[in-house]
Amino acid sequence: MSDPFTNGGCDPSDCASCGGGCGSNGGGCKVDDQHRTITLTMEDDTEVECAILTIFPVGIKEYIALLPLDENGQNQNGEVYLYTFERTESGDPVLANIESDEEYNQAAIAFDTVLQNAKDSVQNID
Repeated sequence: MSDPFTNGGCDPSDCASCGGGCGSNGGGCKVDDQHRTITLTMEDDTEVECAILTIFPVGIKEYIALLPLDENGQNQNGEVYLYTFERTESGDPVLANIESDEEYNQAAIAFDTVLQNAKDSVQNID
């Protein structure tokens, strides 16, 4: 995971803490501070509530991993959405689609590494 942003007092691993809005997929998203979720508006105007898993760096860019949730707040299929993640000068989060397969593969490998490191940390506690 990345180091906390000082811009806007937000921690990038806690996107929900900033309370800002952001744009995504030409639609937008709303952040729910209390539940660490984000509501994405997809290109077809459907809304998908997602749990914020983490924000992580790959080179000089950052990415956000989101877990789409069903109407019961569950994820049945293990699918994860990856987007690029930035902040505006005022500290508002901005999500964007990953444009190339190569960039997506790099982000997916980095996210797998984040998951493996988290798993290793938990195993070391036991």
